[in-house]
Amino acid sequence: MIDLINNLTEEINSLTAHDTQAAEALRIKYLGKKGVITALFNDFKNLDSDQKRALGQPLNALKNLAADKINALKEAASVAPDESVAGIDLSRTAAPMPLGSRHPITLVRNEITDIFGRLGFTIAEGPEIEDDWHVFSALNFAEDHPARDMQDTFFIGRNPDVLLRTHTSSVQARVMEHTQPPIRIICPGRVYRNEAISARAHCFFHQVEALYVDTNVSYADLRQTLMYFAQEMFGPDTRIRLRPSYFPFTEPSAEMDISLSMGGCELFKEAFVVFREHAQVFDLIFEICNTFYSHAECESAVFAAVNAASIKHIRVYHAAAKNFNPAGVFAERAALASA
Repeated sequence: MIDLINNLTEEINSLTAHDTQAAEALRIKYLGKKGVITALFNDFKNLDSDQKRALGQPLNALKNLAADKINALKEAASVAPDESVAGIDLSRTAAPMPLGSRHPITLVRNEITDIFGRLGFTIAEGPEIEDDWHVFSALNFAEDHPARDMQDTFFIGRNPDVLLRTHTSSVQARVMEHTQPPIRIICPGRVYRNEAISARAHCFFHQVEALYVDTNVSYADLRQTLMYFAQEMFGPDTRIRLRPSYFPFTEPSAEMDISLSMGGCELFKEAFVVFREHAQVFDLIFEICNTFYSHAECESAVFAAVNAASIKHIRVYHAAAKNFNPAGVFAERAALASA
């Protein structure tokens, strides 16, 4: 029996259990009513006195060892992580949490960069705190240009001039310093100008500029690129117009107008074109486009806006708005353009 006790001692010392159920199975195996150690105690009763004196202490030690070992396995298994819920954060609330979304400016910027990316343009970025050379001088700004004045630009330091960039053209200058043509980049980013803060303007805003330098590139490429962008951004029915405009640091220069339907009212598709040359009416029309959606409301609002603006040919526009005739508005705009 002493050999059996020694063997069981070694066996119990090497016991392991992955969970409480396995530890309980070990308790039943060794200490249950029909367990191995319980059977030894039953046989112990049939031994003579000398054998009882020799085996009593080792047998009791074996029983205590088994009880301590199994209790320790149960305790360890009760605090061990449950593999069935591995990777689950049990501290999270049971109620679903909204995930949120990207900022609208980020969404628009991503859409713009994606459109130009399909045309082969890559993204170029640069510092927002810039020097005078990259913001003005390298771009042919005259020394007396208004943008160099304190009232238009945020200067951080003087001699040398350090400022918050007023446009992302500074990124173009940096790219051209270190890159050989062909160059096809867009420069999105935040720019800063010393302007009064209002509902329509702020001291900083986001801008995207594009630069395309290569052989056999003409004004036609510029127009088609802008057309593609406008139709991808605002819809396939979008039309554009490039009109000459004076900028002292570029030649030729042009500004782009976009004609599109707003708010489901086709009148604005033409009214937008007719009035876009008149800033006062353009602002009124733009506000109306974001306010009214039915044709009746649009007609009334346009009539009031045109009637309130003192501009040339007001009666022509007045009649077109009053009669709610989009085709007539477009015809009058064409006649005015050819006059």
